[in-house]
Amino acid sequence: MEKLRIAVLFGGCSPEYEVSLQSAYSVITHMDKGRYEPAAFGITRTGEWFYFSGSPEKIKNDTWENPDECVRAIISPSREIHGALIIDGDVVRALRLDAAMPIIHGKNGEDGTVQGLLELAGIPVVGSGALASALCMNKDKANKIVATAGVPVPRSFTLRSGADAGVFLAQAARLGYPLFVKPVNAGSSYGISKVSSEDEMRAAIELAFEYDDEAIIEEDIPGFEIGCAVLGNDDLIVGQVDEIELSDGFFNFTEKYTLKTSAIHVPARISKHKAEEARAIAKTIYRALGCTGFARVDMFLTPSGRIVFNEVNTIPGFTSHSRFPNMLKAIGMTFEQVVDKAIELAVRA
Repeated sequence: MEKLRIAVLFGGCSPEYEVSLQSAYSVITHMDKGRYEPAAFGITRTGEWFYFSGSPEKIKNDTWENPDECVRAIISPSREIHGALIIDGDVVRALRLDAAMPIIHGKNGEDGTVQGLLELAGIPVVGSGALASALCMNKDKANKIVATAGVPVPRSFTLRSGADAGVFLAQAARLGYPLFVKPVNAGSSYGISKVSSEDEMRAAIELAFEYDDEAIIEEDIPGFEIGCAVLGNDDLIVGQVDEIELSDGFFNFTEKYTLKTSAIHVPARISKHKAEEARAIAKTIYRALGCTGFARVDMFLTPSGRIVFNEVNTIPGFTSHSRFPNMLKAIGMTFEQVVDKAIELAVRA
């Protein structure tokens, strides 16, 4: 059987560039080479696209961008080409792609931009499409849609740069401190602050605006965070629920990638009944936002047992030790099987 050529897109103009390299390395090295031929496309921090023909190890250690193994490339919008144009000096050749898997976390990758480009070219996307990706990245829009599906969401309001301080401070007071201030469109907890008083609000908003031109202010939900790995289009596979144990603060970027003062428990230390409820709610959220392929659905579990929506990551961490594959590992799926299933969902859709 002829192998399918699967593009793996990594890097990108995002603060999460380094995380993308680790995830892409894991995907490429765990892809079934008997069925698939990976084609690596690296995007630099400044937005230049290259077709990379070297060892995946060079992606992992960020030495991939070199003239011996990189040739300029672009995704062609032409559906006749159905792939990329490789530009080697004066020579341009077409490289047909059977599907593409964007492993670009955060802005300019997880927000529907790359997915839209691939959809325009007629290339199947491994993961969610442009609309679902954009909605999940936008914390305000995601909250509103999930609420219409009957799932509790945090009380919140949004503001844009230049908003009247008196107005947003009054709104914050009505919500009640502590509060979370977040960029509306950003990933991996970048630009997020926990604010305990009015005195801290201005600095937190300025930080959020460094990552987006819109901020969302949310109430603090008591309890702890749980997550569900969801895999599928129509028939959904949901992994074991996991739990984030925090000793202090909140699950910011540093904690996500170092676990210095926190721990991840798989399965979560909750009742079987509550875990089943969380899985069912995760499916509801996934479908309400139009997700396909795979995603990680994050929620809060309050002391009273109430489950509240947090966010959906349409391109979660994809290393062999990341939360998403570990939740599926807990129900018996290997990392190789997860990657294989994700690709299969795209090429057979």
